[in-house]
Amino acid sequence: MRGSVRQSMAWLHAWSGLVVGWVLFAIFVTGTASYYRTDISRWMRPELAATAEPGPDALARAAERGARYLAEHAGDATGWSIGMPRPEFPVIELYWRSRPGPPTGHALLDPETGAPARVRETRGGDFLYRFHFELSLPPLWGRWLVGACSMTMLVALISGIVTHRRIVKDFFTFRRDRSAQRGWLDAHNVAGVLALPFHLMITYSGLVTLALLYMPWGVTAAYRGDSQRYFAESGQILPPQDAAGRPAALPPLGPIVRRVVAETPQLLDRVTVTHPRDANATVLAIFEEPHGLAHLHPQVSIEAATGTVRARTVPAKPATRIHAVMVGLHEAHFADPALRVLFFLSGLLGCATVATGLILWTMARAPKTRDPLSRGLHVVDTLNVGTIVGLPAAIACYFLANRLLPTELADRAGWEVRLFFAGWIVIALAALLRPRARRWHEALTCAAALYLAVPTADILFRGRAAIAGDPIFLGFDAAMLATAAMFALAARRARGRATVSRSAIARQAPSTP
Repeated sequence: MRGSVRQSMAWLHAWSGLVVGWVLFAIFVTGTASYYRTDISRWMRPELAATAEPGPDALARAAERGARYLAEHAGDATGWSIGMPRPEFPVIELYWRSRPGPPTGHALLDPETGAPARVRETRGGDFLYRFHFELSLPPLWGRWLVGACSMTMLVALISGIVTHRRIVKDFFTFRRDRSAQRGWLDAHNVAGVLALPFHLMITYSGLVTLALLYMPWGVTAAYRGDSQRYFAESGQILPPQDAAGRPAALPPLGPIVRRVVAETPQLLDRVTVTHPRDANATVLAIFEEPHGLAHLHPQVSIEAATGTVRARTVPAKPATRIHAVMVGLHEAHFADPALRVLFFLSGLLGCATVATGLILWTMARAPKTRDPLSRGLHVVDTLNVGTIVGLPAAIACYFLANRLLPTELADRAGWEVRLFFAGWIVIALAALLRPRARRWHEALTCAAALYLAVPTADILFRGRAAIAGDPIFLGFDAAMLATAAMFALAARRARGRATVSRSAIARQAPSTP
């Protein structure tokens, strides 16, 4: 790492981008898709029809029906969670917990009858959302890995800015016909500069959202490791009462819900019950966040036995509000449809920046003659194909599995995820085994076919309703067709470049005497 500061920054930019580039691409792709997490979940549950916003009476009935089901099927649980029906997800979603950690049970109920809802089992858009910051690893390990990659991304962004001193001029320069390497460099510059403010914001805000995981020492020292007290004092949660140790029946939740809904302007998101069989049972009403940048959910804590309000969340203090604004910026909960499209397009530019950087790294070091790639370059090129094409193809497999797997299959949601990884592995192995001149074209063609199959399967398995149905379904299928067209165009260009490359090598080969 010798020479000027710019040369040092160029070295740092190239190698920091390569080391974590494949993970960053996965983070950007799944994070960009997560801007439409609700729409993806809606498409993956075609049995559900959109409804109107439920009123106070409907919410009260939903809470009572959820509590009745939980009392029958999860009476020994220490905590219940009753998700209210929403227009885009018109079912009662139940979770219960019998021990610390993840929920131990889950169920969906029809809000009209209280019976189990007839809806296919799927993780929907939530799988892509959680993959974005956990990579399907154990939560602690996944978040640490994503944090390390995000910090490296921030280093790559800053070093890239220092490297490109003619950053404005380079933005207006695209020399596609000069050489393949020059074309990829210009594409990398354009994609990186066009959404540079978004890249800086999304990377930094992503680190801030998990800052307490990465830097817990302040809370550990000030609160002696009692993080729940920190969250309570900062106004983020309302702690429940301790169990009294005396059994008692849970009063009806309907009147409690009806009253707190009337007193709170936000829509009710869910109701949780702690120690539901105890005399000190606590009901917590959690509302949707007010419209705005800050990602804060108003909460009301009620004593179940008496129905009296124990506490309400107070306006957040400056430090908490700053953190909430960072979370809101990162997840774009505040965005209207037009602004959400802008976030989505900026996310796609982030994907393009990482992908073109990875391809450019290989092209800049590839031999210009017929000599084969070195082992290291061969591994990098294979990983490029397996990630840049393999991950989007795996997402198409995930969507296809949702339509093709039998609705009554046991552990159906798990099988959707397994087919996601199976599709990814197949593309990566094919890239490893196929010749370099063909691997890009074949992988891109396969991805185009998979995305074309998604709306086809949707129409075949949902019938004529798929053609003139909910706008969300039509928009989703149109997006799949557009993605298929994009991959088909890329496959065509990859085939053309491979043909030109083989012709050039043939001309350079020495003739036999």
